Amino acid sequence: MARNAPSSTGDVLLYFMAIFLPPVSVFLKRGCAADFLINICLSILGWIPGVLHAFWIISKYGTPARPKTTVAPNGHMTQKY
Repeated sequence: MARNAPSSTGDVLLYFMAIFLPPVSVFLKRGCAADFLINICLSILGWIPGVLHAFWIISKYGTPARPKTTVAPNGHMTQKY
């Protein structure tokens, strides 16, 4: 599966952080979601599973797209995703 854009500088820093603290890098990428809890469990089982999971999460999920803000004819701002 090819990605649309190469890794950003932020992703490179997350990869570096994933080597030392895998759950923190997953938390910064995905927030407090199921991926974060899975990574904590994998890190408890061993350092290597936690790092591999963190690398996978960082590479799988790109930077979220910013919504486009437009102004409607009535003057209200709307967001399109």
